[in-house]
Amino acid sequence: MKVFWGGQLVAASKARVDFVDRGLTLGDGLFETIAVRDGRAARLNAHLIRLRDGADIIGLNVPLGDQELSAALQDVIDANGISEGILRLTLTRGPAPRGLLPPVPAQPSLLITGAAQDETMAKGVNAVIATVTRRNEHSPLSGIKTIGFLDEILAAREAALRGADEALLLNSSGNLAEATVANLFLVIDGGTVTPPVIDGALPGVMRAEVIKVLAAAERTLKPADLAIASEAFLTNSLGIKPLIMVDGAPIGDGKSGPVTAKAQKIV
Repeated sequence: MKVFWGGQLVAASKARVDFVDRGLTLGDGLFETIAVRDGRAARLNAHLIRLRDGADIIGLNVPLGDQELSAALQDVIDANGISEGILRLTLTRGPAPRGLLPPVPAQPSLLITGAAQDETMAKGVNAVIATVTRRNEHSPLSGIKTIGFLDEILAAREAALRGADEALLLNSSGNLAEATVANLFLVIDGGTVTPPVIDGALPGVMRAEVIKVLAAAERTLKPADLAIASEAFLTNSLGIKPLIMVDGAPIGDGKSGPVTAKAQKIV
């Protein structure tokens, strides 16, 4: 496998992260997961905008311009012969001495990896509502893709221990926010709705596309809304999956529905 590291394509076995890199020691960084469709990075502009928005929030310099990043991503696709798959762009603040305050100037680390993927997005998801952690909608970090994912890991472990595929996260007010690696949509009274960013939902790239195509509304959703939904589905940059059960109770008739099928055509 070839990866982009140190400003160039190198064999994955040759890429080495400095043991004092703040991404490793402090989780000080961002990432983007980007789908590859027909040998090209899908919705790339939206991903780069979100990357730069996140970098502005945490005061992190993106070392390459958009054209250079686009070229580097395409180089990884081409070098690994990926037609359908996944890219992962990871940006950290780079190596630094001990301490919380970032070094000035910082030397950011940029890593791009890629892999083929042949995952069906049609499989119905059985989820639980996580009890071990909640989404902090008051933190600016809830709106960006940080590499610190321990809350999501805790929720995913809980889901697995409870025999489920996924976990839904509540925010500090007890409202639905999102899933561990996806945004949440419900179909209620014929309309499609999703939690707003102010409730802790990540501004997902696929989420934005679904909102636009389905004219979905953003509004606060409570766990009780799951019981009145006729359909539910989860979205991320890699695709859309029907959510058919939560905490042992079926959503609607427990099957993927027509709105979900329409959303899946967006991918």
